[in-house]
Amino acid sequence: MRLIRFTRIPVIAAVAALVAGACAPGASNPNPTGAVHGGSVSVIGVWSDGELDSFNAVIAPFTQQTGITVNFEASRDQDAILTTRVAAGNPPDLAAAPSPTLLTRFANQRKLVPLDNIVDMNKMKQDYAKTWIDQGTVNGHLVQIFSWASIKGFIWYNPKVWTAKGYTPPKTWGDLINLQTKMKSNGDTPWCVTVNSGAATGWPGSDIQKEIALGQVGPAVYDKWWQGKQKWTSPEIKGAWQSFGQLLGANDANVYGGANYIVNTDFGKVGDPMFQNPPKCMMLNQASFITTFFPKSTVAGQDYDYFTMPSQNSANEGDRVGAADAWSMFHDTPQARALLNYLLTPEAQEVWVKRGGKIAVNNKVPVNDYPDSVSQKIAKDLVNNTKVLKYDAGDLMPSDMKNAYWQAIVAFIQDQSKLDSILANLDKVQSSAYTS
Repeated sequence: MRLIRFTRIPVIAAVAALVAGACAPGASNPNPTGAVHGGSVSVIGVWSDGELDSFNAVIAPFTQQTGITVNFEASRDQDAILTTRVAAGNPPDLAAAPSPTLLTRFANQRKLVPLDNIVDMNKMKQDYAKTWIDQGTVNGHLVQIFSWASIKGFIWYNPKVWTAKGYTPPKTWGDLINLQTKMKSNGDTPWCVTVNSGAATGWPGSDIQKEIALGQVGPAVYDKWWQGKQKWTSPEIKGAWQSFGQLLGANDANVYGGANYIVNTDFGKVGDPMFQNPPKCMMLNQASFITTFFPKSTVAGQDYDYFTMPSQNSANEGDRVGAADAWSMFHDTPQARALLNYLLTPEAQEVWVKRGGKIAVNNKVPVNDYPDSVSQKIAKDLVNNTKVLKYDAGDLMPSDMKNAYWQAIVAFIQDQSKLDSILANLDKVQSSAYTS
């Protein structure tokens, strides 16, 4: 099975392309292409709450101008749902999946419609970095396109609270650990962490662990790990779990609410305690999309800002974990073609960008379209400070391995003393997950 991955992508070839539109003229109002009027298209994606509101905002001008109704089904358990529906012969017209591995498997089974003659490849080559096209290509055919990206490893905090308390963003891992200690000595709880996501519960915690792993062991070991060539019980990967435990603290004492709260609270509510008065925690770790879930009364740059997760190894400073929304087609219909081509445009992508929480993949979306100073800071930070961008390791693992990974995160949060047995079980799953 060919796995799609981010390799050691030079910033100029990939990351810079995300914000290469900084000097481009602003995009016009959304103008969906195609002469289709009426009908419907079915879509499965993962978005809910504020993210779903943003997707609906993207779709609104498309429906208004084409008459096409977009029937959207949301589920975080996409692997199971898509696998079941594809096997039963009733997949959706389009899927927006966070797991390129799953879509690649369908491509190898010839369940996906090749997109080479459905999208304007000449236009796409102008608007997209080659890296994005390469990552969507399986067996010589384009089968996935990418619309928006999220960058992980961001630690969010309230600048006004931190200024009042004398806290400053740490520059090193040691600084971060010392900051935790200072916060606790002041009577503050350092972290908010929530990992509940229905059938996908655990993934937000896995994001923290894998960000630590990349910064600690570097890209080469990181790649071997998701490829199933690096044991979970190896000192390198075990060390990343132990560092995750450093942040959680013994018995999760560094985290608001303890294990039950962490495991049973929806991931989108992770910031709620931080914005209470007085705040119940001082910081949280989540990708760039999380601002969509912050209270609507919060103001970027005033009520929230971020710093990046410090690396434990200076050689890996600037290495980041990211993910993107990968679109694939199961049914070739005029309505599906129209929606897919619309989603490729800067006009479509800028709708979500202007609402915050996402980074456009189309390089014609100007930096000025990002709605606030924090969003613009993220876009510029990618160009100036990102050395290596690695795709989310969990999303690249086979489904059985990924699900076991998420379950292991929950087990670790509940009882860190069981780490050895947790990792031994992951090794056992690894021994069979990559052979199916």
